[in-house]
Amino acid sequence: MAVPKRKSSKQRTRQRRAHHAIGRPFLVPCKNCGSFIKSHRVCPECGWYKDRIVLPPKASAAG
Repeated sequence: MAVPKRKSSKQRTRQRRAHHAIGRPFLVPCKNCGSFIKSHRVCPECGWYKDRIVLPPKASAAG
C-alpha cells in the first residue's frame, strides 16, 4: 500500500500549494463603448457582442 513514510511538514505542503492562487481576470476594452469586460462576453454597459447588439442597453437611473 502507498503510505507516507513521514509526515509532510507545513512548509512542504504550503510550497506545493503555492501555485493554487486565483489569478486576475483578463479584461479587454469593449469595441463599442470602451468599458473593460471579460473577453467573449456581452458588455453589461452597452449590450454589444461581436459587433451587434445582443441585450437592450441599461435604463438610466434618472427616469
